[in-house]
Amino acid sequence: MPDDLPDSTEALLRLVLAGGAPGPRRALLARFDDPAQALRAGPAAWRAAGCTPEQRALLALPDREALARGLQWLALPGRHLVSVGTDDVPLLQPVDPAPLALFVHGDPAALWHPGVAVVGSRTPSPTGAELATEFAGALARSGLCVVSGLAAGVDARAHQAALEVADGRTVAVVATGLDLTYPPGHVALQARIAARGAVVSEYPPGTAARPGQFPARNRIVAGLTLGTLVIEAAARSGALITARLAAEIGREVFALPGSVRNPRSRGCHRLIRDGAQLVETPAEVVAGLTGAAANLGQALRWRLDAPTEQARSAPGGAPPFPLPHYQRLWNVLDENPTGMDSLIQRSGLTADQLSAMLLIMELDGKVVANHGRYCRKP
Repeated sequence: MPDDLPDSTEALLRLVLAGGAPGPRRALLARFDDPAQALRAGPAAWRAAGCTPEQRALLALPDREALARGLQWLALPGRHLVSVGTDDVPLLQPVDPAPLALFVHGDPAALWHPGVAVVGSRTPSPTGAELATEFAGALARSGLCVVSGLAAGVDARAHQAALEVADGRTVAVVATGLDLTYPPGHVALQARIAARGAVVSEYPPGTAARPGQFPARNRIVAGLTLGTLVIEAAARSGALITARLAAEIGREVFALPGSVRNPRSRGCHRLIRDGAQLVETPAEVVAGLTGAAANLGQALRWRLDAPTEQARSAPGGAPPFPLPHYQRLWNVLDENPTGMDSLIQRSGLTADQLSAMLLIMELDGKVVANHGRYCRKP
């Protein structure tokens, strides 16, 4: 095992490689303080957690080739294995089944940034491709992270548009191991996304593309975001699976209407009939996410060192944002619109921290944004 990898990383990797239903392995992680302790607990504890004989055998003696491949990949710069526990990636907790862990190439903090899934046809019409670029770019400029699946068509357009925005963030959720790229033509795009955001997968390095992994991938796309926007989708489409999964876990679903003569619009029209929000502008998507942000914001606030509702309502002269980063940002804001560079200088916070914090404060109605400048809401 490489010296720079802690024992807990190899232990978590071995838990992932044991395969099978995630429930018993999740029970092990919940019972013990860290993956290494869960692994050292031994066969009796594994059996008590419900691990099958096959899982117990692989926990005791993992596939050496798969383990070596995983550890070699994790030893490279910018590679991570993140446990999907309550405190690690809480947005994924309602997903059924939630992945045991995520392999991440890039910045794991991107999984915490408020995001919106932008999905649609792999073969969009020219109008659909233009709309994917327009909406994803505008959503990225608003401060949201654009999440998609790295597929051809709308997915690729959405990622590319977010990357073209200054400080834009995007996350790609893929259905292969992260040492591979699917489709193969997206090697350069995958590398750019990892450099500016993150590429994530529940599958260990070396896992090739298989049909059943793509619908499974869609539940993670839906789970990592506040809502899902469908640009174009035929009556039978993977984008509709993402939208359905988003609705099942209480996230917002948006759909763009199209021509009744366009077969790629039929899925969107069905979503609208079933209760998805019909949207015509990116601003409507941002406005529609406000309710979702309020419902999900508690976990995000704690993770990003943000205030709770109780803290904001403290009476008397208590500061409006008692936790340090948000109080520092609040102190440097006033009624005069201020650009990001000035806020960085005044607060000493990073651009990434400020972008996430300002977005949450904007959704909370505390901050107003106008052309990249921010001020306290009058």
